[in-house]
Amino acid sequence: MTADRIARIILLIIFGIIGWYVGTVIAGSSDLTLDTLKWTVPAALVGAVIGALIAPYLTTKPARSVRRVVRQLPAQQIVAGTIGLVVGLVIAALLVLPLSRLPSPFGDILPAIGAIVFGYLGITVMILRSEDITDLLGGRWRKQPAAKADAKNDEPTPVLLDSSVIIDGRIADISQTGFVMGPMLIPRFVLNEVQYIADSADSLRRNRGRRGLDMLNKLQRESAVPVVITDMDIKSVRQVDDKLVQLAKQLHCPIVTNDFNLNQVAQLQGVKVLNINALANAVKVLVLPGETIHVQVIDEGKEMGQGVGYLDDGTMVVVENGLRYINRDIDVQVTKVLQTNAGRMIFGQPMLDGS
Repeated sequence: MTADRIARIILLIIFGIIGWYVGTVIAGSSDLTLDTLKWTVPAALVGAVIGALIAPYLTTKPARSVRRVVRQLPAQQIVAGTIGLVVGLVIAALLVLPLSRLPSPFGDILPAIGAIVFGYLGITVMILRSEDITDLLGGRWRKQPAAKADAKNDEPTPVLLDSSVIIDGRIADISQTGFVMGPMLIPRFVLNEVQYIADSADSLRRNRGRRGLDMLNKLQRESAVPVVITDMDIKSVRQVDDKLVQLAKQLHCPIVTNDFNLNQVAQLQGVKVLNINALANAVKVLVLPGETIHVQVIDEGKEMGQGVGYLDDGTMVVVENGLRYINRDIDVQVTKVLQTNAGRMIFGQPMLDGS
């Protein structure tokens, strides 16, 4: 039996007993007579139904939420929260005696309220200031585990993927080359963003989103490293980019992205960024003025007489006096290389012209 069914049966019985008791109170007697059964049986049935209906909301769903939160919290925060709870309860226990001597009803209520308040304050303070307190007690304690981890076999660092790099798709080819060593983590909120784009009413956005889902399937099938869909989340942050940055800071791992704004924000907060566009520009073929390249002229340039072609890596080649060579493969002598925000552009003259 599943946990949901067990919880429903248990609460069905408990609330049925409560309903039976309520029925006896209404009937004014606990004796099993026809008059009392008229109240106790319907009350027990109603109580049992209510118990079965609300069982998941009192048992399994809160338990799943607690497990999800605990799974996402770093071990340091869990330990800090436990210590804070103990300290808060100790302080509350010290206040029980003076508070209990207050006149009723304050003497009866304030000790319990004090335990709740100081327990909550202890957890909150220890979690929010855990790093400062660790440094105060001795920062070397926090650095020792890292040193031990370095002494062991270094495990590859995971990377976080954002929606732009999934939709772009080049990460699928990069992962097959072995340049990405660690597992690729895709938070659930990033996957939801890609699905939202795929369901967009705008055809262009919809096609981009569907391409992202296709690329994600390709990644899971063909990647040389594990691709993990994780439920880790930052509940206190709403924006997807901010969630990614905070999650990267918690996991101490880089973000793989093509988003310029996310790149800038992450770097300002000390998070390492792996930009696919920067990698593509870095590995483009380097040519110098005077060298010869082979290119196919496929289109007309902006200026009169110019032809345009592209290298295998997508670099644009502007061929002066190349208009008459459209749809032909020719050798071009490089005259100038221009680096722009959009990428690298190469200018040259056809070798057929003797220049």
